Amino acid sequence: MAKLVGIDVGNDSVKIVLEGIREPIVVPNVIAPGYERLVLQEEESPLQALDVSVHSPSLGKNGRRYFVGALAVEHEDNFELEETDNKAVSDQSLIVALTALAYAGIMSQAYGSAVNNAAEEVEYVVGTGLPVRTYAKFNRTFEERLAGEHEVTFHSTPRFKGRKVKVVIRKAVVAIEGAAAVYHMATHETLQVKEEELYYGCIGVCEIGALTTDFPVVKRLSVDNHFSHGEQMGMSTYLDGIIRDVEDMYGYTFPSRAKLVQRIKNRNYTIQRIGEGQADIRGIVDSYFTRAARKMVELIKKRWNKYPDIQCFYVIGGGAAALKPYILEEAGSMRLRFVEDSELQNVYGYLKIAKSRLAQTIN
Repeated sequence: MAKLVGIDVGNDSVKIVLEGIREPIVVPNVIAPGYERLVLQEEESPLQALDVSVHSPSLGKNGRRYFVGALAVEHEDNFELEETDNKAVSDQSLIVALTALAYAGIMSQAYGSAVNNAAEEVEYVVGTGLPVRTYAKFNRTFEERLAGEHEVTFHSTPRFKGRKVKVVIRKAVVAIEGAAAVYHMATHETLQVKEEELYYGCIGVCEIGALTTDFPVVKRLSVDNHFSHGEQMGMSTYLDGIIRDVEDMYGYTFPSRAKLVQRIKNRNYTIQRIGEGQADIRGIVDSYFTRAARKMVELIKKRWNKYPDIQCFYVIGGGAAALKPYILEEAGSMRLRFVEDSELQNVYGYLKIAKSRLAQTIN
């Protein structure tokens, strides 16, 4: 029987939530070319060493080996998505997504070891999403690339060595980023009304991602075609600036944005300088994040002025979690709403939207 899953294919990380399992799976959206690596000590968790080959009819280069997620974050030849990338057609995003789904499939049920090198199979109905500006042109393309049969083979991954998982996606339901978060906040797990203001009201959303910032306007849980908008900019511009300034000032190189984000989330702003002790990069982070917050507040004011019927504005996404204190300072008297687990609101919404769509199909 197909498992119901929400998957947020974020430009910084891929997040997965399986129905009935509250704890999300998060895999950095970073890959590096894979090869036979020297393992001196096996990693504690499979997520720390996702070493895979991915076969899929949707991939331009099929069957190649990759290091994915945490294993790729510190690799000198890694790849992160750039502002010109479109997740709907990106091979990298699909590779990370399929790897995460294969991992989730193994972890969510008691698979034994593969017999006679045969592939274990997991079936999904997937709820996912795209940015406002990408959705109209690419939602069908994204659905078609996800749907079908794919295969992931694990190599040096601890506990998964030699395992093959056939990932069968029976159906993919694509929603709009930000709007899905409102649906999650407005409804119970049973899909009944939880917050009437969100369910029946006119809600503005600023969803800050790595490469995009979306401003859907959601009225009675429907996306307003005229006033919803998206910007082709996100946190990556500011993170790249921090990385450059740290390298110029201290000679310290972050191997990826993901590595810098880990530091910031842990509030660890101290870097080790070769032969010269330590340095504090908090001032550099503050400078760039203040600029980012100022830009976001300006964009929110612009959207609210264009559509004053908006009752309240929610600021969500991974960027919202990082920028919250800076945005609150810049916003002044303008009241903006933030939520806990900001970066997970969309993925929970995708799961609920897929659940709702599936129920409509059955009925």
